[in-house]
Amino acid sequence: MKKALIVGVDNYSSCPLNGCVADALGLASVLKTNGDGSPNFDIIQESNIQSKSELMSKIETLFSGDAEVALFYFSGHGSEKDSGYLVTPDFTDYDLGVPMTYLLGKVNESKCKNKIIILDCCYSGRMGESAVIQSDQSILGEGITIMTASTRDEAAVEFEGQGLFTSLLIQGLEGSASDVLGRITPASIYSFIDQTLGAWEQRPVFKTNTKQFLSLRDIDPKVSKTTLRRLKEYFETPSSEYQLDSSFEFTNDPNIKHNINEPYANEYNVAKFKELQQFASIGLVEPVDEEHMYFAAMRNKKCKLTALGSHYWKLSKDERF
Repeated sequence: MKKALIVGVDNYSSCPLNGCVADALGLASVLKTNGDGSPNFDIIQESNIQSKSELMSKIETLFSGDAEVALFYFSGHGSEKDSGYLVTPDFTDYDLGVPMTYLLGKVNESKCKNKIIILDCCYSGRMGESAVIQSDQSILGEGITIMTASTRDEAAVEFEGQGLFTSLLIQGLEGSASDVLGRITPASIYSFIDQTLGAWEQRPVFKTNTKQFLSLRDIDPKVSKTTLRRLKEYFETPSSEYQLDSSFEFTNDPNIKHNINEPYANEYNVAKFKELQQFASIGLVEPVDEEHMYFAAMRNKKCKLTALGSHYWKLSKDERF
């Protein structure tokens, strides 16, 4: 069983926010199901929770029991006071909201097998710190993973009405952070976000004490597991080679009529297409309404970036590699 409490707070009496509720709704929507539509997380989504007491009660309920995964997400104001706070709308000068140390305590006490904390708020990097040891050290029980939008002394950024961190988090969950098998783990999401944000931008923080990462969401892999398992049938060892000839090309058939189409091949576009096919071979580009890039070209169709391709497009544009 996988369960999640996803909280977004915009309605503060002073310094109201604009995108936190939308961020929470967006995250809840993508986490609810896997890429094939199958159930994923059992979610309670809270918009504009009103009080510290209410939030503490829901946190306590979330981390009770022995679920396989319990995930907590918060988007709202954060405070750098003491070891950090998740600020609630009923805050006062002397009681800002839920202390991050309280959240850490509940997570450490939890019997859930995997506990995941995701915070998109200012100074969220303080999550995991103990009030009784040096402030920049963490004490995490087994099975705990923490991802935060920023370091312990850094503000979290909004971009175009959405938290920058959560925007990338959702992109990762939609597919940009998946592995070959279509699995999306906390580590792969953090790696995706870390690569996307530059050295001069806010820096996400990742803390963990776990023996293995479970998938937060699965999408359909580019190559099915059934097909992947046949690799050993083609190659006896990793260094083996598999002989091919023209009989492997399905268009090389006397029953198939071959046409020469206009516009005819030109050297400039052929060079471009070779590069596009290389991009397609590693999952960055895909044809539109066709199974192969060859037919997309011959039938005057288009190609487009995949989710992963969009990620690398941005890295290229920002000169990240």
